[in-house]
Amino acid sequence: MKKITKQTYLQWYEDMLFWRKFEDKLAQVYINQKVRGFLHLYNGQEAVLAGALHAMDLTKDRMITAYRNHVQPIGMGVDPKRVMAELYGKGTGTSQGLGGSMHIFSKEHRFYGGHGIVGGQIPLGAGLAFADKYHERDAVTLTYMGDGATRQGSLHETFNLAMLWKLPVVFCVENNGYAMGTSVARTANHTDIYKLGLGYDMPCKPVDGMKPEVVAKEMDEAISRARRGDGPTFLEIRTYRYRGHSMSDAQHYRTKEEVAKKQEEDPIDYVLHHIYEKKWATEDEIKVIDQRVKDRVSECEKFAEESPYPEKNVMYDTVYEQEDYPFLPHKL
Repeated sequence: MKKITKQTYLQWYEDMLFWRKFEDKLAQVYINQKVRGFLHLYNGQEAVLAGALHAMDLTKDRMITAYRNHVQPIGMGVDPKRVMAELYGKGTGTSQGLGGSMHIFSKEHRFYGGHGIVGGQIPLGAGLAFADKYHERDAVTLTYMGDGATRQGSLHETFNLAMLWKLPVVFCVENNGYAMGTSVARTANHTDIYKLGLGYDMPCKPVDGMKPEVVAKEMDEAISRARRGDGPTFLEIRTYRYRGHSMSDAQHYRTKEEVAKKQEEDPIDYVLHHIYEKKWATEDEIKVIDQRVKDRVSECEKFAEESPYPEKNVMYDTVYEQEDYPFLPHKL
């Protein structure tokens, strides 16, 4: 694994803080109705992404996830201004404003979405890995899902074939405890989701998802295994979201006391404490980082606000009409 250094922690702090503030800004503009539809925020889960990115080779590895997907493409190299613009529905967005919150995508940076159908991305992630193996490309696909998606049949079908064909894929469930609003304990007779891998002889384990260095270590092991041709790994990354499932979530299924308790494990505070403990930065130096993050978020907002909406013809350019389509009568 790449060495974890002082610079790693400083980068983790700045990246995670930027992701948090980026999402906070989206929550603010959503309330102002500048962003519409569904909005699923990543607050609290930042260490999962930070640790994974440290273990990945961003020149060739891929990532695919569900609909809590704004900051992952930013981590993979997508311009955050374009991500913000996409949520605004602007023509400068990653999909010209046609995808919105749940469908961020960047082939250039090997980020394959952003999928609104629960569990829909699981077989797609294995498919990306299959293509890499077929074409003998030295790449690994990280396939993320929420704890709710692990109850989908597509997961089991995918696990079976991924192990049979020894695909270079790492399956990662971001277990934040509640799916939409139902606790893990109410959806199965066990709460150790990682054990689902045992039925397929797939290496699997739980991971502390609130500490980026722990995530990085386990991700490195899983990615290395996949890259050398030994097949997939299933990691249950145990994390927590500080906001609701989406902006419309009243969160009646948990108490404010529970959230406050979990906020004591905030991954950003954890990294900052480590930096101070090691004397890797002064308070003034951290303030400089904080201001840089604040300025970047403001730049993203300004870019999205000032960008034009897409021309109407763009909608029609992304679909096609086949006049001789079979099975449909031309005259009724």
